[in-house]
Amino acid sequence: MDINASKQTILIVDDMPINIQVLARCLKSDYHIKIATDGEKVIEICMSENPPDLILLDIMMPGMDGYEVCDALKKNIKTQNIPIIFVTAKGEIEDETKGLELGAVDYITKPFHMPVVKARINTHIDLKRKSDILELMLAMDSLTEIPNRRHFDTVLVSEWNRAKRSGSPVSIIILDIDYFKNFNDNYGHPAGDECLKLVAQTLKKCVKRSGEVVARYGGEEFAVILPGVNHSDVLGLAETLRYNIESLNIMHSYSDIANCITISLGAATASPDNGLEPAELINTADKMLYEAKSQGRNQIKGKLL
Repeated sequence: MDINASKQTILIVDDMPINIQVLARCLKSDYHIKIATDGEKVIEICMSENPPDLILLDIMMPGMDGYEVCDALKKNIKTQNIPIIFVTAKGEIEDETKGLELGAVDYITKPFHMPVVKARINTHIDLKRKSDILELMLAMDSLTEIPNRRHFDTVLVSEWNRAKRSGSPVSIIILDIDYFKNFNDNYGHPAGDECLKLVAQTLKKCVKRSGEVVARYGGEEFAVILPGVNHSDVLGLAETLRYNIESLNIMHSYSDIANCITISLGAATASPDNGLEPAELINTADKMLYEAKSQGRNQIKGKLL
């Protein structure tokens, strides 16, 4: 989601088209509108690359009811932060309590008054925007402006769980700038910072597919998450990363292997359905990185678990 977009997106969910029409007509001037008439479609939209910023959710629907939809969304790390407002004819205090306990942020009973609905939506959209900005700040490395270790760990667990359901592999690369301490010590920390920023942005340009993440792992280490990528392909990408960093020709006269900045890389691929855990994938990639460094640096080592 673009937190700076002029219009946020609201998903209106109701099995009665007339209710959707009334809400959409009143909200479309201020928000982008998406619609759904059943719970399965809600899940599909929320799991897409462009999820809504807020959901107006009816409780009484065929198939999955609103409570079940809310519960499913709040249990998924990818969708748990989307605010949900129940809009329903069920006005008993027990119904409202249940909705709020499941994680809804508000509860509006039918027949609704549009000024009230708009006011509540505006409040929660504003809170969501501020929350997104804060979350973005917490997930980013301030120097390189790419995701940080915290974000890497979160995404890896999410992709690992997704791969468990789909049976697809997960690959990662952990890489290290060769002799970076020598670079910092001799060229100075400002030059070192500029080097880290250029390396980070170059890595980011090489990793383009949806779901793939490049993160600063710590110091001069970076890591890449590659969901659904098999081992031969991850080795090919690793070589692209290695070549592109070397091609930057950042002078490094204090490297023992080249006169410019180079990187060493460790790659690992695993299928979560083999009973493995994400930590084992990280440990394997880390061991492969150590092997690449111990055998001369500026190279790739990889392992299929």
